[in-house]
Amino acid sequence: MIFRQLFDGESNTYTYLLASRHGGEALLIDPVLDRVDRYIQLLNELNLHLVKTIDTHIHADHISGMGALRDRTHCITVMGQETQADVVSIRVANGDSVDIEGLNLIAIHTPGHTPDSYSFLAGDRVFTGDTLLIRGTGRTDLQGGDARAQYDSIFNKLLKLPDETLVFPAHDYKGETVSTIAEERAHNPRLKARSAEEYAAIMAALHLSNPKMMDVAVPKNVRVGIAQEKLLAEGFGILAADALALPSQPGVVLVDLREARERQQHGAIPGALHAPYRDLAANINPGGVLFELSQATGRKLVFYCAFGERSAMAVQAAHSAGLSQASHIHGGIDAWKKAGGSTVECR
Repeated sequence: MIFRQLFDGESNTYTYLLASRHGGEALLIDPVLDRVDRYIQLLNELNLHLVKTIDTHIHADHISGMGALRDRTHCITVMGQETQADVVSIRVANGDSVDIEGLNLIAIHTPGHTPDSYSFLAGDRVFTGDTLLIRGTGRTDLQGGDARAQYDSIFNKLLKLPDETLVFPAHDYKGETVSTIAEERAHNPRLKARSAEEYAAIMAALHLSNPKMMDVAVPKNVRVGIAQEKLLAEGFGILAADALALPSQPGVVLVDLREARERQQHGAIPGALHAPYRDLAANINPGGVLFELSQATGRKLVFYCAFGERSAMAVQAAHSAGLSQASHIHGGIDAWKKAGGSTVECR
């Protein structure tokens, strides 16, 4: 596995780059906006291409680089399903998998620092965001934090992992880089609490000042989605209520861009062609399935995904490839279901 721990000294944030080799698919966890150029340089130096970016929660101390990386690399953005971020490509729940070629991460919902806090387990290591830090824990007095929920997340989820599991947090303020579950259980002073009530009392007594970028970072990190409204205004976005009639229209090909796991969990629109977003470039260019289908039959491509982010990017890419009539379902299958649209099971 290719693994890099990158540090932003301004916000004391760790960003993690993970990849296997083969085709060079890569994933970033908790990127910082000011470091995006460096991430892209490193990806190029290692001959990797970014396919997914994860934020462990909505950050208050820095502006996330997730949106900028999406715009520059067309990667898929991932957060927990509880997030208030406006549009995220994939929203995971506890126990869901986040996969790239050769690597699998398991999402663990670890609320307490924020309601949308997640940790991600990747083999022998866990990326704990701001839930479990090295010899500390994330504050619980802002952004809907809950000390008792964090106690449960740490003691009943993270500390149940094998002792040798490596702990990689999103922040460190003392120069530490890595710990283990066993080390934190033995030496983390906040984990000496014998009950949720005792832990809550410890956290309440901290009296920390607000992060200096909080008033800027939180609003910007909530608004990370691609502007689907622009496509709607240009006539290339279809409201879900209007899209309900599409499966019966012979001049339309509905294209499901989601991953197989998403289709199995949430179903699919009847009659839709499955063409995952990760294969989009090959599919929409000459010789690709979608390009040839559209050119040969003259049918209009209508993309959809979970919430509309991947499909909006697919529309832009398709137009650049000469498929000028491509459009998408505004808000994705989430909006489709809310409008009363039917779905079929996928296996």
